[in-house]
Amino acid sequence: MTRDYTIAVVLATAMLYREAMNVEALREQARQWMESDPDPQMRAATATLLSDDSPESLRELRECFEAPLAFGTAGLRGILGPGPGRMNRATVRRVSAGLAQYVLDMVPGARERGVVIGHDARVGSAEFAADAAAVFCAAGLRVFCCPPLAPTPLVVFVFRSMHAAIGIVVTASHNPREYNGYKVYWEDGIQIVPPHDHGIAAAIAAVDPATISLETDGIEPTPSTLKKAYREAILTQIAHVVPPTPRPLRLVYTPLHGVGAPLCEAILRDAGVEVLTVPEQREPDGQFPTVSFPNPEEEGAMDRAAALANAEGVDLVLGNDPDADRLAVMVRVGGELRALTGDDVGAVLGSALLGVYSPARNRTDKAFVATTIVSSELLARIARHHHADCIETLTGFKWLWNASLEREASGGRFVMCYEEALGYCVGTAVRDKDGLGAALLVARLAQSDFSIWERLEDVWTRHGYMTTRQRSLEDSAPGGQERMADSVQRLRDRRMEALGDVPVVRTRDLMHGGSGLSPTNCMTWWLADGSRIIVRPSGTEPKLKIYFQVCEVYDQHAADRASTRLEGLESEFLRVLARR
Repeated sequence: MTRDYTIAVVLATAMLYREAMNVEALREQARQWMESDPDPQMRAATATLLSDDSPESLRELRECFEAPLAFGTAGLRGILGPGPGRMNRATVRRVSAGLAQYVLDMVPGARERGVVIGHDARVGSAEFAADAAAVFCAAGLRVFCCPPLAPTPLVVFVFRSMHAAIGIVVTASHNPREYNGYKVYWEDGIQIVPPHDHGIAAAIAAVDPATISLETDGIEPTPSTLKKAYREAILTQIAHVVPPTPRPLRLVYTPLHGVGAPLCEAILRDAGVEVLTVPEQREPDGQFPTVSFPNPEEEGAMDRAAALANAEGVDLVLGNDPDADRLAVMVRVGGELRALTGDDVGAVLGSALLGVYSPARNRTDKAFVATTIVSSELLARIARHHHADCIETLTGFKWLWNASLEREASGGRFVMCYEEALGYCVGTAVRDKDGLGAALLVARLAQSDFSIWERLEDVWTRHGYMTTRQRSLEDSAPGGQERMADSVQRLRDRRMEALGDVPVVRTRDLMHGGSGLSPTNCMTWWLADGSRIIVRPSGTEPKLKIYFQVCEVYDQHAADRASTRLEGLESEFLRVLARR
């Protein structure tokens, strides 16, 4: 036996020993967690993992217990399961304890102003909301709970109306059924942004779970009048957009087993709309039995709504995601139902709202709209036409509304904001995505002399047919998220000057910020033919997200030409990305 071979055997043995010690430490951590876990189902799940030595169970054990869920600007979101790496009652209690302490330290009058809590119909949402309320109550804050199964826009409206110190919505929005989340809003009515996310994360890390107290005596309901106030607020804010005597309208609606139906139906009927709700998708159900993925953007999610519309001869279909903060729109074109993109709807809403006042009035009022860097540039063209500004932010309504507040503080008049992932805010009643308010505006526009499709064609005729496509590349192997970030760095280092035969005319690198945007690992290229490419790694998943945009003069063949160009643009860029 050679000396090198002996050394190799010793090193391999040492590595195996360390691995065995690490696994045993992980198992001990899981056992300790299980002893204090308040949820018997989660205790049983942990016991099952500990009793199974298979590689699959060990991998699951690592994912559940090696590292806690990261608290960020979207709050907390993750797969349901045991351990600090999953969403469960113990995790929610610890997060609530840290958040309560941070709010007491940072928000003047926090104890009396209190916290407003609402939740959707996902698995675990009611229990998580109850645990959060009990922790906040024990910490000395007033706690106000919205009625069960409250849409996110309603909770945000109620929270801001009550001037509470903080708002919490237990929801995972449009994520798969295995997920749940804990969304946090700061006292200004907007989702948290830095430095609060970092401060809250540090406060959570400092919590000793053994010291967490619960108290339910004193938890109060939110005022029952605020639901009516929300309905009146969103009706009022768009009353001037369409004629006061709209024509009759029938539409099909689906909440995708979420919590939007009662309120959305009531709001639309307030506007004189006949609503046909998909019956098998109307009632809240966290298992989402008729859809594989409760996101109205996903293929097949709106099939039942489309089928009902075809059976009833209806030309407009609306759909909310499970917490009703997003809106999907389908319109009939040439006898067939066509799903509009978020950019399509954003362009229609922006054009309608900006057109309420004259260009001179918009200029005098310093009117502005806002969208994100990955959305279409069509809204900016529409804004210029109406002599208004268009603000561009990073993805997420937290950024859209923080930028909007800054512009309002300098005298600007907010008109609307949107992002391409079916999120729209069409007034100031809610400082977040509002799929209910957007549904009302779409319906009211459809009641006017022009259909939604006619309005969209008018926008394209005036400003160009602009279309976008997103492509996600996934690397689920260990280290995938780091490799995706490295892919952007390789593109940055390569300094791409052309894509195929088309020169790059402008590049934007946001690694160190710029253009009024916070630093983020994102690159944008504008090409000489009017195309645009954006690439960024996901902040939460091992994915690389790529956004393509092309623009054509609008005519009956514009969509075909644009589709061909998008195919070529994507193919050529993926070849560049594959080069090492």
